[in-house]
Amino acid sequence: MPLFHLLLIAIIQGITEFLPVSSSGHLVLLPQLTGLKDQGQAIDVAVHVGTLAAVVTYFLSDVKRAALGVTHLARAEKTAEANLAMCLIIATIPVILAGLVLKLTGLDDAMRSMAVIGWTMLVFGIVLYWADQKGPATRPAGSWTIKHAWMLGLWQAVALIPGTSRSGACITGARLLGYDREGAARIAMLMSIPTIIASGTLVGLEVAADADLQTAKDGAIAAFFAFLSALLALSLMMRLLRSVSFTPYVIYRVLLGIILLAVAYT
Repeated sequence: MPLFHLLLIAIIQGITEFLPVSSSGHLVLLPQLTGLKDQGQAIDVAVHVGTLAAVVTYFLSDVKRAALGVTHLARAEKTAEANLAMCLIIATIPVILAGLVLKLTGLDDAMRSMAVIGWTMLVFGIVLYWADQKGPATRPAGSWTIKHAWMLGLWQAVALIPGTSRSGACITGARLLGYDREGAARIAMLMSIPTIIASGTLVGLEVAADADLQTAKDGAIAAFFAFLSALLALSLMMRLLRSVSFTPYVIYRVLLGIILLAVAYT
């Protein structure tokens, strides 16, 4: 695969994975809007590995706490670390179950259309704006509860529809539950770690048998640049949230949604 194509995919994935604008929607649109060849599942897995490395790097202290929490759960200890680990486990269950249903029924491929992405970009962008403006900001990320983990897990499952945005859906749900902007984003980012691991493992096993040396090289390049762009985008977003709302992302989503719907229906 040409280097430019790999860089384009990596940068798009890296920037959009953690911003509430839908990375899957942008990757689906790339070949449709540019005429470029579809990158295939192997490259998709590679760029997700890159973004996984970025979020783990940025939230390394939280990841260590969650890992410690797993050992506390094994010993039935009730600690803040155990609560974090349990919340992440519970929040991942709905998306795994929903993902298996979509894959087994073939609905995951059926929803990869420009019209679907246009509608989800538009509708869920408006919902994010409403939640961000109307939701209270009384809860920090550290007050995450088991009940809220289930609820946010359902929001994350809805985001399997292309164009919805996994981070956007989780942030929307968290803001409606009263988490402040930085806390909502932090929870959404941490929820992405087990989700990316689960989905990457599932798809990775499928493509591993067909992978060759050239595919491995292309994947390594894509993963590296996805890591760099994701780390940069994540750092900027978390810093901006101290003074800026999610409105700029909403404006982008609404404008893109309108354009896609205009193209899809004409």
